[in-house]
Amino acid sequence: VQLQASGGGLVQPGGSLRLSCAASGFTSGYLAIGWFRQAPGKEREGVSCISRINGITYYADSVKGRFTISSDSAENTVYLQMNSLAPEDTAVYYCTVSQSSGSSYGLCRDLEYDVRGQGTQVTVSS
Repeated sequence: VQLQASGGGLVQPGGSLRLSCAASGFTSGYLAIGWFRQAPGKEREGVSCISRINGITYYADSVKGRFTISSDSAENTVYLQMNSLAPEDTAVYYCTVSQSSGSSYGLCRDLEYDVRGQGTQVTVSS
């Protein structure tokens, strides 16, 4: 199984980025997919997740109104559109899936993931 994340980079405050995560090799499927991030010296934070069962989404309070998660089931890809980026969004962003639960809250809030991708660096700086 593999989660291939891309789309990170350096952006100025107020700018936008779109992260992509392509899932492959999941012969038994997965039930929820999303992103968490980790900045140096900080704990992991579930950013946004979506359930493949009911489409319910989760957003961390810190990104509500700025980030939007979407998925393309046919392509097994999830996207994270990040707008109005701020320096505090700087972190390595990891794509994760749960194969055991379809709860987007469980995946993001409780970080109950089964598989994690390699991460993509997002740096917000002027």
